[in-house]
Parts: sequence; structure tokens; C-alpha cells
Amino acid sequence: MDNSKQIISELLEKVITNTQNFLGYPVSKDFDYDELMPFLKYPMNNLGDPFINSTYGVNSNEMEKEVIAFFAKLFRAEPDNWWGYVSNGGSEGNLYGLYLARERYPKAMVYYSESTHYSVQKNLHLLNMPCIVIRTQDNGEMDYDDLKESMRNHRNVPAIVLANIGTTMTEAVDDVQQIKRVMKSLAIQHHYVHCDAALGGIINALTEPRPAFDFKDGADSIAISGHKFIGSPIPCGVVVVKKANRDRIAMAVSYIGSSDTTITGSRNGHSPLFLWYALRKLGIEGLKARVAKSRETAEYALTQFRANNIPAWRNPNAITVVIPPQPKVVAAKWQLATEGDLSHVICMPNVTHAQIDDLIQDILNSTEDEPLGSEMFELY
Repeated sequence: MDNSKQIISELLEKVITNTQNFLGYPVSKDFDYDELMPFLKYPMNNLGDPFINSTYGVNSNEMEKEVIAFFAKLFRAEPDNWWGYVSNGGSEGNLYGLYLARERYPKAMVYYSESTHYSVQKNLHLLNMPCIVIRTQDNGEMDYDDLKESMRNHRNVPAIVLANIGTTMTEAVDDVQQIKRVMKSLAIQHHYVHCDAALGGIINALTEPRPAFDFKDGADSIAISGHKFIGSPIPCGVVVVKKANRDRIAMAVSYIGSSDTTITGSRNGHSPLFLWYALRKLGIEGLKARVAKSRETAEYALTQFRANNIPAWRNPNAITVVIPPQPKVVAAKWQLATEGDLSHVICMPNVTHAQIDDLIQDILNSTEDEPLGSEMFELY
């Protein structure tokens, strides 16, 4: 007897329950794409270059181009020197940025901090690129003195730097202008800066004063995640690069009537449609309102944690509140990510004060061993 209906029903119940109670991962769940559901009946594939018409016509290329243009403007790219595409997520965007960097400087040394997302090391292995890990400051930001000393020992080769615009655990932001000053002080003329802005790209672009991270500040490529701050039922991302660097790897493919300029070739055509729809609905003002709401919730969480003697801190303007690791039963219920002596709550736009209050009550009521504080928490 086929029990697939029962399996699907049980999975749906599990997904609904688990979606209600996650606070440890940067995923927005307050989206509504019901109007777009009819498109799920069709094999939408944005294969090839989104800016070149393909012989495959079941696509959302026009929406994808509008999405890329939106982020190129938001990240202050040069008007006639930008290109991009909607990817499967921030990790693919990082791979693409590093790929372009390697093609421009094949003998370069890559520098990234110890707070960098785990996918970067994998990407560097795939690309066979030599690298040096840089120490971080206590808040998770790159240690620029260590960067300078590491670069000093390799001044004879070009430098590729991966900057974090919102680290995974503490949402720290690496300063691209400071990175550029370090390279200038060492007379390193050949360099490339890629920004992993998976969560922090939109947030920091709408921050005043604006952190130094985009094209105007010296970035050569920027990758974000679409399913994080905006929200999407399918993981996705956006990568924006300088068109001059993209041109180095472009290759015409007669079979599809387009150019092979992306990582995967065939690409999901639904994600660009979701992002286009969300950006059309929200606009800049809507995104600003989401940022303001998240920051207000983060400040509320910080205040409430401290009021209940739970050590907590956050970086300036961050929506991530850092706390010590919590009892297993609490961490499992609220899906709190933990790394070393740090855990965190990420106050995405859908997170409410009531959820923060419930989490705190669960922590206070837990019968497991009390979570231990850390020296980190004495600094903030």
C-alpha cells in the first residue's frame, strides 16, 4: 500500500513545527509568494548568461536582470562596469568571486579570517588556491595588524582578500577601506577584494553611517544570500561583479545560444522570480523598515538577556545577539547554532518579542547544567 500521502503529511507537520521555533539561523520566513505558485507547474530554467537571450524560452531572465540591476545600484557599482546573476546561494557567490579573482591573478595568495564561513575553505580547495588564515579581533572582525604582517611576507605576489560583511557567529564586518590601506602601505598593486555579504549586504547598505564594504569602497565582487534577509522558499543568492572581470571567463555556447558565464550553467528560474517579486513589493523603504524592525528586536533581546543575568552582547548595528552555549534541550527546541564558546540569536524580521521572552523562560526553567559564561562576555 502506498503511504506517500502519510509521509508527506508528517513531513509538512514537522516543517511547520520547526519553522515556528528557529532563532539561531539567518533565514526569513515572513514571505508570501502565493501569487507566484502557478509558475511551479513549469520547468523554468535560466540557463546561460542572464543578459544574453537563449534559445530556451521558459525562463525569468527579464526579472533576473532587474534583480541584478537593483543590487548593483544598492552596492554602488560603476554604472557601465557591473554584471551578475542569481545563484543557488551565498556559497556559490563566494565560489564565483574567488574564481574570477583566480583568473585575474593566477599566482595570488588568498587571505581570509578565522571567522569566515566554512564554505570558503572548501571553495579554495576546489579552485586549488593557496591561502593564509588571518586572526580575528574579539568581536569577530579581521585583525588588520595580522593581515599586514601576513601580507608583508608575500609582497611579491598579488593579494586576494575575502572580506566578511557579517560573520557567521557574531555578524562582524570587515572594513574594505582598511584592507585596501594595508595593501597600499605594502605597495601591493595587484589585488582583488571579494565580499561575502550573505546576511549583511542589504543590512549594511541601508546603514548610516555606511560601513565600508561595497564597490565604491574598493570591492571587486559581492555575494549575498536571497533566502536570508529577503526570504525565499528556495535557497538562492545574488552575486554582483565587475563586468571587466567577468569578460575574462565568458565562453560562447552554440547549443544554448548564450554564453557560459555562471558556475552551474542551468540555473533555477523560479528564484529570480521570487526575489523580483519581493523587491517590487518592498522597495528600498520596505527593506529599511525590515532592517529597523530587526535591530529593534535585537536591542530588546540584548536588554532582556542581561536583565535575566544571561550574558549577551552584539556588534554595533548587528541583528545578531551573542550568548553562551545553552542547554541541549533549549538549543534543540530553538535551533540555536553553536561554535566553540559562542551561540547566538539572529533577530530576523519575523522574530518577535514574545519569542525572545519564551526563549529566555526556557533557559531559566531548564534543569540541565547552567550554561557557562565566557571571557568574551566580559568585554561587552
